[in-house]
Amino acid sequence: MSLTTTHVIAEPFHFTPGSVPLLISIPHAGTHLTPQVASGLSDAALPLSDTDWHIPQLYNFARSLGASILVGQYSRFVIDLNRPSDDKPLYTTATTGLYPDTLFDGRATFKPGMMPTDALRQQYLDQIWQPYHQKIQSELARMKQEFGYALLFDAHSIASVIPRLFDGQLPDLNLGTNSGASCSPALSEMLERICQQQTRFSHVLNGRFKGGYITRAYGQPDMNIHAVQLELTQVNYMEESEPFAYSEAKASELQVLLKQLLGGMVDWGKDAYKQGAV
Repeated sequence: MSLTTTHVIAEPFHFTPGSVPLLISIPHAGTHLTPQVASGLSDAALPLSDTDWHIPQLYNFARSLGASILVGQYSRFVIDLNRPSDDKPLYTTATTGLYPDTLFDGRATFKPGMMPTDALRQQYLDQIWQPYHQKIQSELARMKQEFGYALLFDAHSIASVIPRLFDGQLPDLNLGTNSGASCSPALSEMLERICQQQTRFSHVLNGRFKGGYITRAYGQPDMNIHAVQLELTQVNYMEESEPFAYSEAKASELQVLLKQLLGGMVDWGKDAYKQGAV
């Protein structure tokens, strides 16, 4: 685990441009902290256990597919890039907000009286959240202008068992399309078929995780922008307890399926565009 504390808002994201109309958004892998957040975190929050650990490494293969990759650099404990700027809840069940005051398991994120001030949080919104979303918008617009359509894949991971958020153990792959509103039905059906053609990993479409703010805000199939979220259970590529070590052996098996899903999205987009379906 590597934590970085910065006294000024540094680069809020890292972006790698690609050559095909597929943008992979990775909003929750960051571990950068501001001094105020770092000094205020509770003992329970210090391990940053709610991080989407190693997701950039897991999806590094996507560069060879030509995908553009956008990775948030700051911890979700500073500001959550996958929540709306007005902090309206996305789920009726237990969840966390734009500025998480509890961990996924319900414990407090900050020590009493140590949360960042409203003024600091406005700074985080202006200098971390806004640039990330402006980059999504500009990249999707560029893709649409160049190719006629754009594909957005929002990549996430989570511990496989979190009783506060869901019962039992999550399926291995949790695809979300905002209940069908964020992409063409043909795209989600294709992704489901790929999952059904293998037996190693379980999957569900629009189960507990239907897609967060990014999927819901930018998935506009009527405008030829198709968005899908994938929430992976971490048990399939890493250790879910500290120090949250990456497992190359586990990851390589999962990457076979992930390559099929992302490659399938790219091929689907090309075929649909030729047929005038996007």
